[in-house]
Amino acid sequence: MSELRTRTTQHGRQMEILHTPMGVRDTYGREYAEKQEIIRAISRRMHLYGYQALQTPTFEFFDVFSKEIGTKPSRELYKFFDKEGNTLVLRPDFTPSVARVAARYFSDEKQPLRFCYEGSAFSNHTSDLQGRLRETCQIGAELMNDGSVYADAEMIALLIDALRASGLSDFQISIGNVEYFKGLCREASLTPEDESELRDAISGKNYFAAEDLLKSRGYGRDVRDSFRLFSNFLQDEDQLVELREQTGNSRSRDAVDRMIALHRILKQYGMQQYLSCDLSLLSRYNYYTGIIFKAYTYGTGEPVAAGGRYDGLLSYFGKDAPAVGSMIAVDPLLDALRRQGIHVPVPDAPEEIRYTPATYAQALEKASVMRAAGRAVVLLPAQEQAP
Repeated sequence: MSELRTRTTQHGRQMEILHTPMGVRDTYGREYAEKQEIIRAISRRMHLYGYQALQTPTFEFFDVFSKEIGTKPSRELYKFFDKEGNTLVLRPDFTPSVARVAARYFSDEKQPLRFCYEGSAFSNHTSDLQGRLRETCQIGAELMNDGSVYADAEMIALLIDALRASGLSDFQISIGNVEYFKGLCREASLTPEDESELRDAISGKNYFAAEDLLKSRGYGRDVRDSFRLFSNFLQDEDQLVELREQTGNSRSRDAVDRMIALHRILKQYGMQQYLSCDLSLLSRYNYYTGIIFKAYTYGTGEPVAAGGRYDGLLSYFGKDAPAVGSMIAVDPLLDALRRQGIHVPVPDAPEEIRYTPATYAQALEKASVMRAAGRAVVLLPAQEQAP
């Protein structure tokens, strides 16, 4: 290893300085140009739906992402202290930050608020990364002050439109409703601990573990049978209607009714071919309160987008208002586009104008005219010139 690749600390320890820490990476050249183009294309779709861009700080007070709010566990947050001793964190998630902005600057606003954002989110994964990044690029949208199913439909329609704008065509939006799960848990009188364990098992598609958990805790056959429905994927409205007839408690029935209404509105958008229903879709983010969804496609092992309704989150910041949002994970999306062979158009390479000391003035004038016309130009010394 060359001397340029290492430095000696005051303790005499050699450490590399040209590599990045585990879980982060450099992006440059065409790959970065593709990422920028994807972000621009998605941003344009969001603006066409009336969403206004905002920027939140890269780090916030710890309380913005505390356990009570229901975001990532504290052990997965990058925490540090300022000079006053306040605990700060690198944002792991944009939604609580946007909720804070809405509560602070739009506390008295009753009309629907539409915001969009893009930037980096950070998560200090405590287990093996398994290819996941600790710094991820995200772009998303939030619709606040609207608790209607029409807002749910707009957010999902916007997500579908944005994914299509990126060049993706073969993908599926799986839709669930956390209220269905909560209704069954209340009907069965599950303890909070059992509900949490069952949520983890079902969201991980480990239905055998869910069955064993309920059986070991002494829950009867009727309770275990009601939770078996989480293994079913529902493809159309008729199956949702049939599910409603099989549902015994009003909270879960209302959740199915919401999914039926949502499916009908998205059919009016002409987007039903992208939809499926998955009752086992439950998030580790506990602030979700209703409709929840994830977008899947080929070429990546993780969702390329996710979102849902979070009607209680803004109240933590002093504004009692419903909200729904979605987030597109740009890095997995780009991986999927490449593996599916989808070309992302990027700006052409700049034109070259060669010069010598004697022709530099003319070359500069020509470059200035071309740049004024919107053409990219690079000035280079003539090949026979010494560097």
